[in-house]
Amino acid sequence: MSLKAAEELTTPQEHVDPASIPERSAEEQRTWRTRGRLGMLLVIPGFAFIAIFFVVPVFSMLAMSLYTQPEGAVAGEFVPGFNVATYAQVMSTYGDTFVRSFAFALIATVAALCIGYPMAYLVAVRLRGRPLLQGLLLVVIIAPFFSSFILRVQSWRFILSDESWVVGFLKAISVLPEDGRLTATALAVVAGMTYLYLPLMTLPIYANLERLDTRLIEAGGDLYAGGFQTFLRVTLPLSMPGVMAGTILTFIPASGDYVNAVMLGNNVDTTTVGQIVDSRFFHAADYPSAAALSAVLMGIILILVTLYVRRFGTKEIV
Repeated sequence: MSLKAAEELTTPQEHVDPASIPERSAEEQRTWRTRGRLGMLLVIPGFAFIAIFFVVPVFSMLAMSLYTQPEGAVAGEFVPGFNVATYAQVMSTYGDTFVRSFAFALIATVAALCIGYPMAYLVAVRLRGRPLLQGLLLVVIIAPFFSSFILRVQSWRFILSDESWVVGFLKAISVLPEDGRLTATALAVVAGMTYLYLPLMTLPIYANLERLDTRLIEAGGDLYAGGFQTFLRVTLPLSMPGVMAGTILTFIPASGDYVNAVMLGNNVDTTTVGQIVDSRFFHAADYPSAAALSAVLMGIILILVTLYVRRFGTKEIV
């Protein structure tokens, strides 16, 4: 690390007196107001989209969760009401399913972090200055998004099937018993979640590490810190915004995952909340219970993410 670079890092920023900033002219103020109005017009379509396709459906779901079934009504016939007992009923009946769903999501998030962080570090830091290799590895990370979500899960189903070479190899080295299998197990569901949501973990961390000033890592070495200590004291804290974004983007969809649980699990021990919602809504025509399950799932995710961000996040996020 050069002496000039060290001076740039250690020199405090010059304080600017607000009184010394010249006031804008009337023409400049009109230009800024015009730009402000134009900016407001540009965000209106986004807010309108959110209001129509998120806010309205959420309120409809909350209202439906309170519907009641009148005396003598046929299956699927409900009327507007205020039946909060539905929430107590779904929590007492499917409490273990909620625990299982969040446990699967947590394990998949941690696994994706352990796999995705080294990949992001390699591409963003170690390969800096090699744009061709960086681009190729970024394509490899993003490539799963180029294919269908269902097709990717189906591929995992073939890989983990009883007739696959993976299962045959594990049986040959006695990791799996002769009657053992990988599909219809919690391992298969978590593995599928980890694979599918890995890019959502890797890309935010890469975007954060790509802006990392490597002179800070060199400074750690100059101060006789080892590689692991420099990582803990310098690299990891500076990459925490990317880690925060990646873990949230992975945990939220994994908590409500439905496809992996159906195609790789479909077992009593791997049932998730998404499967229960599908069953109550499309098969049992119990719309209030399905809506209450969805509302509880959304509420728990919101609470968990808020607690996580407040505990490990930055003041700029909350």
